[in-house]
Amino acid sequence: MTRGDQDTGEADARFVEWMRANLGRAADHFGMTVTGEPTFGWRLRSIGARVDGPNGPRWLRVVSEFPEWAHGDTWTGNTDANTLTGITRPVVQGTHEWGEGGWRRQRAEVTTLLPGRTCSDTDVLRNELKLPDAWWRQLRRTVDTLRVTPTSRVNTDPERLDVRLREEYRGRAHLRVQDWETVHGDLHWNNLLQPRFALLDWELWGRGPAGTDPATLYCYSLLAPATAARVHETFADQLDTPAGQIAQLVVATRLLDRAGDGDHPDLIEPLRHHVDVLAANAVLGPA
Repeated sequence: MTRGDQDTGEADARFVEWMRANLGRAADHFGMTVTGEPTFGWRLRSIGARVDGPNGPRWLRVVSEFPEWAHGDTWTGNTDANTLTGITRPVVQGTHEWGEGGWRRQRAEVTTLLPGRTCSDTDVLRNELKLPDAWWRQLRRTVDTLRVTPTSRVNTDPERLDVRLREEYRGRAHLRVQDWETVHGDLHWNNLLQPRFALLDWELWGRGPAGTDPATLYCYSLLAPATAARVHETFADQLDTPAGQIAQLVVATRLLDRAGDGDHPDLIEPLRHHVDVLAANAVLGPA
């Protein structure tokens, strides 16, 4: 281990303890007691655990962010999702925010506690799943319901995405997203519950490229081929369209960028192969 790695590890350990303290502070604010083992979100940005209080068990989540980012659609996504109907998801029942010395801002959210367990301990699925047909049908209904839900929230900025596609795939001007819909924006296996279906973490929902949600789940399934095939079967009419194939390209490119920063390195080769397959299917077209 290098000195830099050691320093990073020590900093992460201090941040973990600080986030645990934030969780305890939030629980005190709501008059609740942390009774579950805390779990951490992407790069320790959030912490969540089961809590108990006068009205029974709930889930308490605290997200920490730099003040300049602690606003806008992503900051209030879970609360804004309370307006959605016909979708099985947690309901936010209370929020609390506070600053920390001008360098961080915290947001705590108390939500309903849903039964079941996550389909995977990580975003990426590494073991095949055996889920009932009813679960897949509800997944499909959820995506379809969300697609046609009107919202002013933004998941993906069209202009920034156009720039990104031009930079990544020069000379392929036809690679432009023209079809948009409302998307969850982070549909991976750690945000899905089983055996009873539910979809968690609504921070990012808003308008995005058509096919984003099936494309995201498919790309996160590539290490479990049988489950990936079931995802494709469930959403073939969305994934196999030009819009759906471009959505897969957008998602795969984003995940490859994350892999370059150290996330899910075992997904790199399957993702590259998938991009090659899209290219062979003429999605990319001539350079």
